Amino acid sequence: MSDDAAPMGRFERLLTLWVALAMVAGLAIGTVAPGLVSAIAAAEVASINLVVAVLIWAMVYPMMVSVDLGAVAGVARQPKGLLVTLVVNWLIKPFTMAFLAVLFFDHIFAPWIAPEDGAQYIAGLILLGAAPCTAMVFVWSQLIRGDATYTLVQVSVNDLIMVVAFAPIVALLLGVTEIVVPWNTLVLATVLYVVLPLVAGLATRRALRSDAAIAAFTARIKPLSMIGLVATVAILFGLQGDAILSRPGIIALIAVPIVIQSYGIFALAYGAAYLLKVPHRIAAPCAMIGTSNFFELAVAVAISLFGLTSGAALATVVGVLVEVPVMLSLVAFANRTRARFPQTGV
Repeated sequence: MSDDAAPMGRFERLLTLWVALAMVAGLAIGTVAPGLVSAIAAAEVASINLVVAVLIWAMVYPMMVSVDLGAVAGVARQPKGLLVTLVVNWLIKPFTMAFLAVLFFDHIFAPWIAPEDGAQYIAGLILLGAAPCTAMVFVWSQLIRGDATYTLVQVSVNDLIMVVAFAPIVALLLGVTEIVVPWNTLVLATVLYVVLPLVAGLATRRALRSDAAIAAFTARIKPLSMIGLVATVAILFGLQGDAILSRPGIIALIAVPIVIQSYGIFALAYGAAYLLKVPHRIAAPCAMIGTSNFFELAVAVAISLFGLTSGAALATVVGVLVEVPVMLSLVAFANRTRARFPQTGV
């Protein structure tokens, strides 16, 4: 995507407000219409909620229309952004999340939490830290006018590494040697959030043919991403309303290391990209990938290892709830600091 992409519209500029209202609406719906929430929760395959999957698909598709496979070869001429992503995601992020989890729940928060509960929260946070983002990063990249093709390559490489690295890293950090990776969740999420939207986007490009027609179509469907994001937040808060309202103190405690990790990882990746003079359209998405998480995979593994009502599962869900407002704040920061980065070159 070119750097002279259209600026944010009014709806996008007020996105933080819409997300906040969606959170409140989700909690309200979960309270007054539990039957509706139960029906949505039941629409699940391989720990992936199909209603949420459709909405995420709607978020991802507009950016996939901007992907030009003919430009993929150009990624090899700009390796620094990919290098930053891989180092942060696989050599730093899982271990800093484990460190923060232990620091807070074995030490700082220990007087207020039973040791067995603390161990569960630590496990859930470790699962979050070991699973970099697959789908939502396309939304964040679109909001910061990132390079759609480069973002696709970054996500795809991360997914390939995740297949072989996720289980060993989790086993190392949790001390659990027999990690059963839910391959059906991993594969289904990749197909739903990357493969199908990409195929649809490429088919759309072929049908539209000209760059002008593609640009006009992308501008028309761009609000679809934002509407999908707001609706997803409402559903997630509706699904987790009971946990949020019944245990607000625990939710807040679990959120603390997640927030610190998110801002810290972003600062590290964004700062490294700045020092390496990576163009902003690549630097900002590469920092976003490391900051956000593949929450479907983390939740699925937490449930399979520790149970649906476990503290580990709760911790992964808190990661979902914290991510959207944190990422929106980072989107705003990345847009404000765009001029500090190179706009072209490697």
